[in-house]
Amino acid sequence: MEKIKALWKKYREIVMYLVFGVLTTLVSWGSYAVFVWILGNFMENATLLASVANVISWIMAVAFAYITNKLWVFESKSFAPSVLIKEIGTFVGSRLLTGCLEWFGVPLLMIAGLNQRIFGIEGMVAKIVISVLVVIGNYVLGKLIVFRKKKNGK
Repeated sequence: MEKIKALWKKYREIVMYLVFGVLTTLVSWGSYAVFVWILGNFMENATLLASVANVISWIMAVAFAYITNKLWVFESKSFAPSVLIKEIGTFVGSRLLTGCLEWFGVPLLMIAGLNQRIFGIEGMVAKIVISVLVVIGNYVLGKLIVFRKKKNGK
């Protein structure tokens, strides 16, 4: 039992990040589906519908990720307005940065030849490679920039 506690203490942050990452993905996919369904009654253009639903789902997923990362992953305890503004700004900025990596990285890897199919979906290898880089990037940016722990009370 002590060994399990020691492992939990050592890897808690990473485990929590992965758990909430999966939940964030579900929020993104679920809210996308809901908004496609709701907005489909008002919008006939499928591309515009998908774009609007995707933006809304991204906003909801980023908001969910910020709250869960703040409270349970990196355990940022301050709710002072100045801290919240800084955290939210850097969090959204970091997610926009890694979002650009995903938006442009997949097509670039496909152009570079990493366009193999998995489950019949072309470019899935590129998508997986970029997704792994995005998850790692989000964790590193969250830990080192957004929710950085101050040393010696500074």
